[in-house]
Amino acid sequence: MTSTTVWPKGIIQVKVPLPFSLKWVNSYLLRDEKGYTLIDPGLHTPESIETWNAALAEHDIVIQDIHTIVLTHQHPDHYGLAGWFQQRTGAPVLISPRSYAYIVKMWGKDRSYAAELVALYRQHGMPEHLLDAMPPHLESFMDKVSPQPEVTFIEAGGVLRMAGMDWQMIDAPGHASGQLCFYAPERKWMICGDQVLPNITPNVSVVPGDEGGELEQFLGSLKQLGAYEVELAFPGHRDPFTGFGLRIEELIDHHKRRLESIAERVKEEGCTGYAMCERLFGARIAGNPHNLRFAMSETLAHLFHLEQRNEISSSIRDGVIVYQA
Repeated sequence: MTSTTVWPKGIIQVKVPLPFSLKWVNSYLLRDEKGYTLIDPGLHTPESIETWNAALAEHDIVIQDIHTIVLTHQHPDHYGLAGWFQQRTGAPVLISPRSYAYIVKMWGKDRSYAAELVALYRQHGMPEHLLDAMPPHLESFMDKVSPQPEVTFIEAGGVLRMAGMDWQMIDAPGHASGQLCFYAPERKWMICGDQVLPNITPNVSVVPGDEGGELEQFLGSLKQLGAYEVELAFPGHRDPFTGFGLRIEELIDHHKRRLESIAERVKEEGCTGYAMCERLFGARIAGNPHNLRFAMSETLAHLFHLEQRNEISSSIRDGVIVYQA
């Protein structure tokens, strides 16, 4: 079964495999008179490289034909192969400054993200034996994002030329600080990263040191994106889709229901962030640091949002934050 699909105007979707439940991340090759722009090359694994070699051969593309690498955001499944491709093509790697600040914190020489995440989770009641698994889990991504690329900054509000068209760069925070979406008015196309996904809901996670407004930013971003007329959306996961505005409404409704459910549970019984995470996600997070991290950080994003709206409150008991009505 082929891992590629050709969409209008020659946009090639490459399904780059992932070693976790999402199965694959979408990379896109956009052709112009000079060659190709590559968007979000995927995680650096042997399976990903094998997929890329097959995809390039299938479409008679020489790797040096890739003249620009664009990153919608900094998460490893999108960023990981950027340096590998840059070494082989000499192409600039374009990313927003805020996305790159996260990369430095996660995978830079003086990285601090793991320690800050453990401190945050401990404050919200996660047991020590689960906390112990977080640093090695995060460190395991180092090989999957190496070598690190040299980057060139791009900013929301500007215009980027790809596939012979001008694409507006749109700030899309919440799922990832600094994430950019790209909109081509000429064709009414949107490259939307992980901000709007079909069939699945994008993760919205608290980020240590920057926590407090992730869900509010995400919901605000969705409302802004909903104002664009989009005929075809190219997401980071699953397949390109129509009905972009309807999907945005579905995502907003999902979080409204989740917030109402969490508020009701807190009113029934006060709890820590970790206890709420267990109630919401149950067996799906047991024994899996990757799934636990996503579930815990998303639970906290909803709890923080409710507290900021004064729907719940918190207090410290025995050094741990407890939420109550």
